[in-house]
This record gives sequence, structure tokens and C-alpha cells, in this order.
Amino acid sequence: MRLSKVRVQNYRSVIDTGEFEADLTKTILVGPNEAGKTAVMKAIQQINPPEGAVGFDAQRDYPRRLYNDIQTKKVLPKNVTVVTAEFSLDDEDIRELPTHWAGVRYKCWRNMDNSFHHDLIGGPERPTVQTIADDLRRLAKHLDSQATPAAEGETKTLPSAELIQLLGKYTSNFYLQSAVGKTFEDWVEKHAIDVDENNEIEIKRLEMLRQQISVGHERMKALEELQSRLPIFIYYNNYLRARPIIHLANLARRQASGALDDEQYDYGNLCLLRLLGFNVEELSKLGDVANQDPSNAEKLDVFRQKLDERRYALNAAEVRLSEGIREVWRPDASKGEAAQLRIEADGQYLVVSVLDDVGVAVELDQRSEGFQWLTSFFIVFFAEVTDKHENAILLLDEPGVSLHALKQRDFRNTISRLSESNQTLYTTHSPFMVGPDELDRVRVVELNDRRAGTKVHTTIAANDPAALLPLQEALGYDLAQSLFTQKKNLVVEGITDLWYVEGVANLLREASIADLDEKISIIPAGDAGKVVYYATILHAQNLKVATLLDSDNAGDTAAKQEALVHTLKSKAILRAADFDSAGVKNCETEDLIRSTLVAVAKDAFGVDVSAVATKQAQRPIVDIMSDEINDFSKYKLAKGFLRWCRDHTASDLTDSERQACKKLIDAANKALK
Repeated sequence: MRLSKVRVQNYRSVIDTGEFEADLTKTILVGPNEAGKTAVMKAIQQINPPEGAVGFDAQRDYPRRLYNDIQTKKVLPKNVTVVTAEFSLDDEDIRELPTHWAGVRYKCWRNMDNSFHHDLIGGPERPTVQTIADDLRRLAKHLDSQATPAAEGETKTLPSAELIQLLGKYTSNFYLQSAVGKTFEDWVEKHAIDVDENNEIEIKRLEMLRQQISVGHERMKALEELQSRLPIFIYYNNYLRARPIIHLANLARRQASGALDDEQYDYGNLCLLRLLGFNVEELSKLGDVANQDPSNAEKLDVFRQKLDERRYALNAAEVRLSEGIREVWRPDASKGEAAQLRIEADGQYLVVSVLDDVGVAVELDQRSEGFQWLTSFFIVFFAEVTDKHENAILLLDEPGVSLHALKQRDFRNTISRLSESNQTLYTTHSPFMVGPDELDRVRVVELNDRRAGTKVHTTIAANDPAALLPLQEALGYDLAQSLFTQKKNLVVEGITDLWYVEGVANLLREASIADLDEKISIIPAGDAGKVVYYATILHAQNLKVATLLDSDNAGDTAAKQEALVHTLKSKAILRAADFDSAGVKNCETEDLIRSTLVAVAKDAFGVDVSAVATKQAQRPIVDIMSDEINDFSKYKLAKGFLRWCRDHTASDLTDSERQACKKLIDAANKALK
């Protein structure tokens, strides 16, 4: 069965989350700190917690500002529902139910006193004493008429009198199940033989009563069966770690005395041993070589066999864990990364280490925090799901926080694979733990009003912007990845440079003067200072990159940055002055089409700057327009040029403009060839 709906009430920061749907594979809870995500997860675990888990405690868990109601007994813990869950049934579950109960769902809830309750949704209505009371009375009246008179001196109780006693004992709202159903079933069967077999009405009434009572029995049997199939909810917050070096005898001694001094590490270590197929006492005895009698060949053979068994188990665990970790870690052999685990038993010590690319074994605690976390997670997970928690729903609180962003993205895919067999709910703040195709699996958790408590939204809606931040970041990252779709990239300073290059490229292409490679993507960085970042990131993705920078101070500074020069080399760093034949000082992209922009500015701003532009021929045209035009905007000028391109051809450019633009396009094609 799979969890389909859940609702948490009356628990810590939660007054009522409202009912929210759980995805049948994985559900992602996002929200800011202190929103109540952990409270929701811990409450959900109590639906069916593992053995040894701490249950609800009204003093600790009931909402603090309402606790006076508990103290004054105005509210009783046994009447306070904390978590309610609804499950959809799979084919195996349905086979255990009566064939005519198609579409039935299982619902259960747990109250603050840790009492468990359950019911079925769908299927036949659950009959109560009231359901059959009238028919019982009519049958009793018929049975009274069939009863033989009592002999002299004999006391005889009529069926109706027996029934009156039963109906007085069980009120009308009692369900016909368990002891109640059995009591009325016994009464019916006791008197069934006295029903007149020629009275069709009473015969039908008898069968109807039997059928109603059997429904109650069937429901009870179905509930017991489904409760036995209820998944165990495993909650992980601080993921239980395994130590790289375990002293087996000490661990065995602490376990035997119940004095596990470090519960987290000891639990992780015990999970590792369970994964190996040994208990700690067995493995400790195998490490005690001194106790073996060298003169007893038979005992030595048995001991050798046990050692071989241990070695094989260790090796099998190494392989399984290494495969699981490599799927997420994906080591880069060129950087000397490795993810090959080695588990060795040396006397009383069990050592977990990692083999590097040259074969050196390095203890686990000398690897990164993220790698240690990932290794410990797989140790605990593999041990749990192959043991008593095989039928489990995983509740992961902030998984992978120690992992690098890209490792988190890989681990997200690992959770997707795990959730195919173990339904998973997890909380996160990280955009890398939310896939761009997983928004339908996201539930937003927020706490805007302490009196209203924590709320969980099934739709992507929240009043608190912080609750949606991981989703916004995930979307931003996804959009950023669109930068890496083209193999050839020309990074320009701003959006206006993009418009100018695209505009003149289209004009020259239509005139067959020059053809900018259509596979080149033109990317605006925002300003000259950001060009180096864009170029470096794109180059790191093994993409071809060139830049176009103005020949002003900002462009000079960017062009001389060591990172840019080292990344692209000089031939891929294009400067506006390289294509200008007029010798404009501090030349910008606009100066390559200087005369045309003077005409565009006259139409766009109603100001003619041609005389000043001619007089100050070596001054950037943008600087001239900024001084001469009160409301000048580079953005408005560039938009005006795009409109000009729709109504003009390359022949309307000046000869020097066509020549400058052709040189620019040819240089871009060559740099990105």
C-alpha cells in the first residue's frame, strides 16, 4: 500500500496542516526555517513507527499555548487526533479483501495517547446494532410465536426477553464487529432452527441478519489484515554515521550491557554489521585469534571456514556500497577521485577505508564530510530496508546538506530510484533537491501566524516568499542551464550590443555581404565586468567562447583580466576598435554604425546631432548623444535601430559601416570556428 493523503493536527507548531496529498513515489516539503517541516515529519512517523521509537507525549508535543486545556482535563489526550493517513491499496493488498470490495481505501489515525484507530473508506457500510435492531425484534416476535409453552413448574425465557437484555447491554451505535458482532451472531444462530421454514418473510429476514453480521466480521478481518500490511515509517534527521574504525569487543560489551555510549555512531556501526550478515559478538569472537587452539585441527578448520565467510561478507558489502555510492558520487578519475570502499577486519578492529586512484587506502573520516555522509546513509539504508523495514516509507529531513550542489542533484535522482520501492517524503531548502519536472510533487510548508500554526499547501502557493525560495532558485538554475545549449557563444557586454550585432548580421546576410554563423549564440552579460564570469563558466562546459568588448576603460579592464586572457586567448577577445576605421577614441559597438545611429536618434528623440558628431569625429557617439539629448537612453536608441532595420537594407548603411560590420562578423566566425 502507498500513502496517498495525510493530515497533522495538534502537534507542536501544528494546529492543523490541512489534508495534503502524498505522491505515490516521492513528496518534497519545502519551506523556511521554523516553518514546522520537522514537526510534520515526526508526526507522520507515528502513523506506524519502528520498534523503539519514542511516541507522543502530551506534555512535550501538544501545542504549548493550548497545554492548559490538557492540564485542566478540558481536553483528554485519548480524544486528540494528531496524525491521520489514507492509503491506496495495491493488487497484493486487494487480493486479501473480499472480491466485492473493489475501490476500498485504508484510513488510520493515531491520537495523543498513542492509541491507534483505523477504518475502511468505500466498500459496504459498516453495520451497527441500530442497523439490525428492528429486524431482530420482528424475528424475536416470530420466534416467540413458535415457542412451545413451558411445562408445569418450568421457567422458560422467551427469545424476545433475551434480545431485550442484549439490546440493553449494547446501545444502538455499537458496531457489529468483534465481541458485539459475535454476541448477536450467537443469538441468531441459537434460534435459527426455530424459524418456520415455510415463512418466506422470516427466512429472508434471517439471511439478511446473517449477511449484515458477516459484513461486520469481514470488515474487522480486513482491517486486521491491512494493519498488518501497514508500512513502517522510518524517520532520518541527523543521519546515523558509521565510524571508520570499530573496536568489535567494546561495541559487543556496550550492546550486551545496554550502555551504548554514543547512540548515533553505535547505531550506524550496528547497521554496518547487520549489512555484513554478522552480529557484533560473532565478529568479535572471530577476531580473537589467541583463543584458538592450534593443536585442534578440527576447530581450526571451522575457524578458517568462519574467517572465509567473514571475508566474503565483507567483500560483498564493499561491492554493494561502492556501487550505490558511485551512482551518486561519480568520481572523476582524472582528478584522482575514488569511491571504492574497503571493509577489513583486523583482529578486534573493523576498518572502513576508501581506495584512491593509486591504490592507497584512506580512512573514511579523512574524506570529505559529504562523502562520509553519503557512505553512512547507504550503510544505514541498505541495512534497514533489507531487515525488518523492507516495507517502509522513508521520511528524510534535509538529506544531503553536506553534499556539493551537483552531488545533491545526483542524490535527488538516487532518491527517485529508491522511492520506486520505498515511498519517500523529504524536506529541503536546496534548489538542487527539487527537479524542474517535480513541481507537482512539491508541498509548501509555511508558518505565518502562530495562532493558525503550520500549514501545508498541495498547490505551489504560499504567503511567505521565503517558503517558495527553493522553487524560485530551482527555476533560476534551470533557466541558467539554457546558456549551455549552444556549442558556439559570443558574449557581449549588454542587451543593446546583442541587438546591434543581430541587426547588422541580418542586414548583411540578406545582402550576401557576410553571414554570421547561425549556430553562434549571442549572450549579453550585463556589463563589461561580468563578461569574464560568463566566458569562464561557458568555457568550463567545454563550449567555444568569444567576447566582444568596447574599447573604453571598462572594456580595457575586462580584456586585461588574467582569467579571461588565460581562458580564451587573445584571438577570441574581440574589441570594437579592431573594426573601426575612423579612429574613434574609446570606441564602442555603436560607433561601428555611427552615421546610421545619428539618423535613428533624430527619429527617436527629435534631436539632430549630426553637426556635433561631425565636429567631434573621434568622440564616442553615445557620449555625444548623452550630452545633446535630454532624455537619451541607450535602450531606446537600440530599439530604434531595430525598427530602422525592418525598413532598410544593408545598402542604406555607409560604406565604412558595412566594412566595419563585415570585419566584425568575419572575426566572430573565425574565433568560434
